[in-house]
Amino acid sequence: MNEKDILLLQELLSTPKKIAIIPHRSPDGDAMGSTLGLNHFLLKLNHKPVVIAPNDFPDFLAWLPSSKEVLIYENDKVTCTEILKEAELIFTLDFNALHRTGEMEHVLSKLEAPKVMIDHHQSPDSYAVVTYSDTSFGSTCEMVYNFISYLGKKSLIDKTIATCLYTGILTDSGGFRFPKTTGTTHRIVAEFIDLGVENTEIPTLLFDNNSYDRLQLLGRAMQNMKVIFDKKTSYISLSQKELDEFNYVKGDTEGIVNYGLTIKGIVFAAIFIEHRDENIIKISFRSQGDFDVNQFAREHFNGGGHINAAGGKSNDSLANTIKKFEQIISKIAL
Repeated sequence: MNEKDILLLQELLSTPKKIAIIPHRSPDGDAMGSTLGLNHFLLKLNHKPVVIAPNDFPDFLAWLPSSKEVLIYENDKVTCTEILKEAELIFTLDFNALHRTGEMEHVLSKLEAPKVMIDHHQSPDSYAVVTYSDTSFGSTCEMVYNFISYLGKKSLIDKTIATCLYTGILTDSGGFRFPKTTGTTHRIVAEFIDLGVENTEIPTLLFDNNSYDRLQLLGRAMQNMKVIFDKKTSYISLSQKELDEFNYVKGDTEGIVNYGLTIKGIVFAAIFIEHRDENIIKISFRSQGDFDVNQFAREHFNGGGHINAAGGKSNDSLANTIKKFEQIISKIAL
């Protein structure tokens, strides 16, 4: 973040304001951790922030401080729209294009209030007056920590703020295993632990809090896994019928795609999930090494993300989407 942006942010935040904080659609740990962490920070500056998520977030994040105060746009579009129209400043976190908010895009794109983007995805759009975008970071939560530090307010980070930011760093780093986890990342986490963050309890809340149905769905996903050994690729598919069979709730498929990368020799993994209510196939891609799934998702499946983690979608049937994927893979050198 350059000095000009810092000065503008200091000016924007110099007097109390009504502030809307927005994560992307289907928010994950980094999206919710960064928005709630920023929310608690702005409260300390006497602002009136509110987090408005495009749709609901997974139950395993419901323990986050003030998560119960998050407004869900899909559940009350009228109220959320009014709040957005009254906002004097808007923060968009963990996404780089307004279409990542789904239906909220139609409201956000028409707002005159200045917007601030904090994000670590590639190719950000130009809608914000301040764009703090850096793909070298493993999480938006780590960037929010820097954002607070740049403003000269690091002393305001307390256990509550640190808990939110720690959650996003932990989840988006794959438990500190992904390549963008640096020494600085660990030093920031050490500061959080010194502030009292429950670093032994939070992983349990996030990863060891499964329902019986979710584990049964995981079992089905493993049964459905296909491996293309000569292309170092694996993929999983889950139909709407299978989701219904195991009483799927939001968050149940989180992380399943990563199992494909645990197979020896596999460098590219995907999962295809049918959602008939939205009439789309949701896709997640993961890779190891230099294979760029962000580029793959952008070129073939209307998506994007990071080099080693990206998402996409298809409006075709599940069977045809998988067939297309296999045809593409057959022509790629891995």
